[in-house]
Amino acid sequence: MTVSTPWRLVVRRLSLIAVLLMAGLLLSQLTVAQSDPDKEAGFAVPAVDADIWRQVRSGDTGPNYRDSRADSNYNLVNASGETWRQWRNQWVSPYGLIVLGGMLAMIAIFYVIFGRKALDEPRTGRKLLRWTVLDRSLHWSVATLFLVLAVTGLNLLYGKFVFKPLFGDALWASMISGSKLLHNYLGPIFSILLIIVLAKFLKHNLPKKHDWEWFKKGGGLIGKGHVDAGFANGGEKVWYWLLASVGLLVIASGFVLDFPNYGQARDTMQWANLLHAVAALGLTAVAFGHIYIGTLGTEGSIEGMSTGYVDETWAKEHHNLWYEEVKDSARDETELASENVQRHPPDNPATDRPG
Repeated sequence: MTVSTPWRLVVRRLSLIAVLLMAGLLLSQLTVAQSDPDKEAGFAVPAVDADIWRQVRSGDTGPNYRDSRADSNYNLVNASGETWRQWRNQWVSPYGLIVLGGMLAMIAIFYVIFGRKALDEPRTGRKLLRWTVLDRSLHWSVATLFLVLAVTGLNLLYGKFVFKPLFGDALWASMISGSKLLHNYLGPIFSILLIIVLAKFLKHNLPKKHDWEWFKKGGGLIGKGHVDAGFANGGEKVWYWLLASVGLLVIASGFVLDFPNYGQARDTMQWANLLHAVAALGLTAVAFGHIYIGTLGTEGSIEGMSTGYVDETWAKEHHNLWYEEVKDSARDETELASENVQRHPPDNPATDRPG
C-alpha cells in the first residue's frame, strides 16, 4: 500500500463530480437561455406598486393575479410570498455566506496555528481493518452526492450574483437549469443512502462517558496525553448526530419542495424552502471541517476510508479503546499487499504480446 493511493482516489472522486455537473449542464434545456425578452414582455403583469399591494392584502386582485391551478385560491402576487423573499434575500443568503466563509477562515487559521496533526510515533507497518468495502462504498457514495448537492445548491442560491455577470444570460440559464435538474433528482437518492448510513453506524455513535472527557480536552489539543476514544470519537459522534437531526430536516424539507403535488400549500413550501436553505448551509459549513480533518488535517485518516485499513500507531493515538478491542487482528502490510496482488494481478505486457 502506498501513501499516494488515497490522493489518487480523491482526484478520481472530484473528477466524477465534475463529470456529473457537466452532464447536468448538457441535459439542461438550452432553450431557456434563448428566450425572447420581447415576447416575454407581452405576458408580463403591470408594475407591482403600492396600490397593487393594498389589493393583495385585501384579497381582491382580480383574475389576472389569480393562480390558475385547480382549486387554488392563492394570488400570484401575495403578501406571504413577499415575506418569504425578504427572509431569503435579507437574512438566509447573506448570513449563510458569512457562516460558510467564517468556517473556511477558521479552518485556515487553525491550520496556520496548529498545522497538520502528524502521528506522534512512527508507523508500525501493521494494519487494522477499520472500514469494510460496504462501509467505504456507502461513505463515498453519500459524500459524492453531498458534494454535488452542495455545489448545485450554492449555485441556485448565489450563482446568479457570481456567474451571470461573468458568463452572461445564455450560459447562466444553462448552468441554473442543470443545477436544478441535478439537485432535484439526486436529492432523493442521497436521502435514501444517508438513512442507510445512519442506521448502519448507529451502534458506533451512541454517547459514552469518555466522550465528555474528549470534549473537555478539545480532542487532545488541551493538556497532555491522548484522550480516550472508541470506534468513533466525540467529534465524529457530533457529526453523526448532526446528520441524524439537521440532515433529516434537510431531507424532509427537500421532499416537500421536490414533490409539490401532495396537498402542501404554498405557505408550507415557502417555510420548507427557508428551513431547507438554513439547515443545508449549516450542514455544509460543518462538512468543511469534517473534510479538513479527514484529509489534510490528520495524518492517516483518509487512508482508512480509501483502503479500509489503518496503521496500529494511528489507531492507538486516535481510537485507543477500539484499538484494545481489535489489536490481535493486526496484519503486516506486506502480507496485505501480497494478497491484494493475488486478487488483482497486474497486467504483464511481455506475456500479452503474440508469440
